[in-house]
Amino acid sequence: MRCPSLFHSGLKYLHSAGILHRDIKPGNLLVNSNCLLKICDFGLARVEEPDPSRHMTQEVVTQYYRAPEVLMGCQHYTSSIDVWSVGCIFAELLGRRILFQAQSPIQQLDLITDLLGTPPLSAMASACEGARAHILRGPHKPPSLSVLYMLSDGATHEAVHLLCRMLVFDPAKRISGSDALSHPYLDEGRLRYHTCMCKCCYSVPSGRVYTRDFEPPAERPFSHNYEQSMHSVWQGKELIHRFITEHQQGKRVPLCINPQSAAFKTFIRSTAWHSSKVSRKEER
Repeated sequence: MRCPSLFHSGLKYLHSAGILHRDIKPGNLLVNSNCLLKICDFGLARVEEPDPSRHMTQEVVTQYYRAPEVLMGCQHYTSSIDVWSVGCIFAELLGRRILFQAQSPIQQLDLITDLLGTPPLSAMASACEGARAHILRGPHKPPSLSVLYMLSDGATHEAVHLLCRMLVFDPAKRISGSDALSHPYLDEGRLRYHTCMCKCCYSVPSGRVYTRDFEPPAERPFSHNYEQSMHSVWQGKELIHRFITEHQQGKRVPLCINPQSAAFKTFIRSTAWHSSKVSRKEER
């Protein structure tokens, strides 16, 4: 199964750039016929907040894949919420059903504690008072992680071990995307991908030459300073048009709609018209 290794490879790159996706779910994962995976829809993504005193919204992640710290109203969280989401998807791949399918966030939290057991107080240190009281009000639950072996025949010891490292209640003890790549369960998928499908390794008459780093991190943290120069929708359209045009001039496949389509021609005319309108305003 190659997809889990690509999950973590993508997460390692995003998190090394300081980006939290905050909506990892099956609908935001694009997989082609070769099982190559790409993460999409960054509508809820944001740059990681290093200051723990700065509050972050809890209105993130589709409920079924929402980490317990978010469900419990934690006002600051890290990239570990994405790892939890990947763990939920991994379990869904093994069992062919949603692991925590609840009708409400409270029921979602109850399903999580049914599997992981009642968390210690240290794991709920950042939770809101209401969520902590709800957990402590109920009976003590022992963990029942052994049921993960019943997901399918693919739920081997290594698979369940990796799953248990991702589905940890305490985010500080949850495995990172980078460390998960070193788990034995992912060895075969990583090697198979780099043996025949990647672009970072190459073949010579004597055999295959592998890259030093199978999953390289981002070269630098993500910066959105370019957005500070945009003060209108039309400036944004101009940047998009310039980006598309520059990619068409090179050898890369265009990342836009069909250049021969009516929609593309309309987009160009609209952008050109608004650009000239903005220029006239600036001249005045």
